[in-house]
Amino acid sequence: MDRVRIAVVFGGRSSEHHISCVSAGGILRALDPAVYEVIPIGITPAGHWVLQDNDADRLSIANGVLPSVDRDAPEVVLSVDPTSAGLTVHQPAGGMQALGRVDVVFPVLHGPWGEDGTIQGLLEMAGVPYVGSGVLGSALAMDKGFMKALLAQAGLPIGPYEVITDAQWRLDREGALQRVRGLGEVVFVKPARAGSSNGISKVSDTGLLADAIEAARIHDPKVIVEKAITGAREIECGVIVDGRPKASRCAEIIVRSGHEFYDFEAKYLDDSVDLIVPADIAAELESKVQALAIAAFTALACEGLARVDFFVTEAGQIIVNEINTMPGFTPISMFPRMWEASGLSYPALVDHLVRDALLRGTGLR
Repeated sequence: MDRVRIAVVFGGRSSEHHISCVSAGGILRALDPAVYEVIPIGITPAGHWVLQDNDADRLSIANGVLPSVDRDAPEVVLSVDPTSAGLTVHQPAGGMQALGRVDVVFPVLHGPWGEDGTIQGLLEMAGVPYVGSGVLGSALAMDKGFMKALLAQAGLPIGPYEVITDAQWRLDREGALQRVRGLGEVVFVKPARAGSSNGISKVSDTGLLADAIEAARIHDPKVIVEKAITGAREIECGVIVDGRPKASRCAEIIVRSGHEFYDFEAKYLDDSVDLIVPADIAAELESKVQALAIAAFTALACEGLARVDFFVTEAGQIIVNEINTMPGFTPISMFPRMWEASGLSYPALVDHLVRDALLRGTGLR
């Protein structure tokens, strides 16, 4: 049988460029060369699509240095003509080489211009199946303001929050600050459409709110401010589609001293967190979290996969924090580890997601 031609697309224009590269390294290792013909495609921070070597080792964090897309590589163009759906490489000398049609794309992109429906729309236009949520689900989950509004509309438990748009901040800064002060003494200020904890601040002094909002606006002009859920446990649950949405075992994040919350450094650069997989929680609580994870996945029209993050308060209340449609995908990331604990190995998980994408195809559904 012919091998499946899969383009693994990574990097991207968002602040999560480097983490996307690390995730891609894990996926490249997991794809069986007897089954898949892999075409690695990197997107530079400037947005150039370039052909990359199939070298997973290069896409690793080494001595605290994060990997990035090799910019000095041949440019790649994807045709949006659904009758061809082919890749063309522009050689440095000026010639062009046709790579031909790809069967499926794994867009292991985190953040804007990748996880937000943009590349999904491009692939829909091209008629190329792809792993993960479609245009709508990706866009809704990426924007934390719309995400929370829809979760609340679906009757799911969320925490208090306020959204500050670019126009609101520029035209009525004091009004925006007054709304935020109403959330309580301790809040988290976040870019509305970013991930990997980039631009997030924990604020317990209202005099520092404006600075925290400006710091978040470096990543996104739209900002969300959330009331801190103090004393809560951070629980996560993975969802994939196997005929219908299916939830994994849960996991727990415990941040040790040195970090006030699960920030970028704690996630990727130092050993300051305990990732408990599976979480040490009662079976009844885990079942409730799993049911809410599937409900959130469904409410946001997600497809393929997602990681749903929760707070569990001291009183036992479960609060949906957010949902990630393309979560971190290194072998030690929470999403694959939760599925490993559920009986699905990392290579089997990657294969399942690709097969699901091929089965789903493109177009209205």
